[in-house]
Amino acid sequence: MANTPFILEMNHISKSFPGVKALDNVTLKLRPGTVHALMGENGAGKSTLMKCLFGIYTPDEGEIIIEGQKANITNSKDAINYGVSMIHQELHPVPHRNVMENLWLGRFPLKKFGPIRFIDEKKMLAETKAVLAELEMNMDPHTKVGDLSVSNVQSIEIAKAVSHRAKVIVMDEPTSSLTGNEVEQLFKIINKLRARGVAIIYISHKMEEILRISDDITIMRDGKLIGTWPSSEMTMDLIISRMVGRELKERFPERLNVPGDTLLKVENLTSTQGHSFKDVSFELKKGEILGVGGLVGSQRTELIEALFGLRGVASGKITINGKEVKIKSPVEAKKHKIALLTEERRVTGIFPVLSIKENTAIASLPRYRNSVGLLSDGKMRQDAEDNVKRFRTKTPTIDTPIKNLSGGNQQKVLLARWILTDPDILMLDEPTRGIDVGAKYEIYTFMTELAKQGKSIIMISSEMPELMGMSDRIMVMCEGRMTGIVDGKTATEEDIMRLAAQRG
Repeated sequence: MANTPFILEMNHISKSFPGVKALDNVTLKLRPGTVHALMGENGAGKSTLMKCLFGIYTPDEGEIIIEGQKANITNSKDAINYGVSMIHQELHPVPHRNVMENLWLGRFPLKKFGPIRFIDEKKMLAETKAVLAELEMNMDPHTKVGDLSVSNVQSIEIAKAVSHRAKVIVMDEPTSSLTGNEVEQLFKIINKLRARGVAIIYISHKMEEILRISDDITIMRDGKLIGTWPSSEMTMDLIISRMVGRELKERFPERLNVPGDTLLKVENLTSTQGHSFKDVSFELKKGEILGVGGLVGSQRTELIEALFGLRGVASGKITINGKEVKIKSPVEAKKHKIALLTEERRVTGIFPVLSIKENTAIASLPRYRNSVGLLSDGKMRQDAEDNVKRFRTKTPTIDTPIKNLSGGNQQKVLLARWILTDPDILMLDEPTRGIDVGAKYEIYTFMTELAKQGKSIIMISSEMPELMGMSDRIMVMCEGRMTGIVDGKTATEEDIMRLAAQRG
């Protein structure tokens, strides 16, 4: 090993795709035993840089040096052999297999019995217990992964990286689906790894987290390196201005909407599933942004999915404009001018292999049919082009597959899709999860414009500043029940948390 203060050096990395230069001469240097935050707006090139490190992409130019030696990484197996592991934002465990099997997937220890090889389950169990004990993870190796929480599944991914004896671990948005207590547990594990000399590349848009957990911060913008600084020298305002290239004086735009008469009235709504929402009543006014807060498991998502016809309703009453309605499918919901932007855009939002044009138009196909039932490509192209400009979506063309876009730009396409249906009620489930501060502000601005036009918005959010900064009123849920509604302008975090923990 050469004498170097860095465990990893990515020097002068460039990578181009048709129509776009994703990385332009980017250098990243990582010290052992540190947490190095990698920040930038969606589309800045963070994910592309990490995919070059992990062998998913091959850089057009530049070199990767690990522990002073040049590394030739052509695939993920090479990366793992060099001591690099990556925990992706979207976790993909094998749900029907247990913790131990998921931990050793693709590299089961084998033992010989004559010419035949068998999986050495005894050795696998012993090593699994050792890794879990080392990280103080209280988990039964025989538990089926499908029965675990998101935080526990993420812990398995961390344990897998440790079992590889990884020297560098990339964590992409590791807390996007975690509760406050689960975040604290993750930070404990990170501190253990840091103390052992493991270097962590930490990608997140949560400023408070970054300033708390990181040692160094690297900021990228438009595929280029802006710079690297010690975290101790950075503030939230500095990070934002360097990320977006301009100063954002306010995190939330001024709201000029004036809520009017009641548009939607929900009375004593109860799910067909006994463990879900029960006896929920609330009203939504025209031109109002109604925030919905609560902890994981509060059944917020299940409630709005029922309003969109995706879940069964056992009892209760839904009234729109004073008229009772029955909504048993998304088709019926759309007829009543309701739209839903789902929480998991990659699972239930985008059609990854389809283009931006097709993803934009797909919820409004009748709009594009001509007299003989054929779709007008010209009209679809025009709407897609108009919405790319309207939302300032970063893409080479509207024919680009949506899977090639960053998370924030995918979210803009999904918003455009539902706005084309001309809804009166737009339901947004975690609309800014995993999205950078600049794109967040653009989405917030769009929400306020819709509300000012008289559209009504229901917004589920797990981010307290977002709830308080964007909502006219905030409805709080706990274990499937509505525990209270507070004024968005005067509510405190303590008020919301008190209601979020108040069992019915």
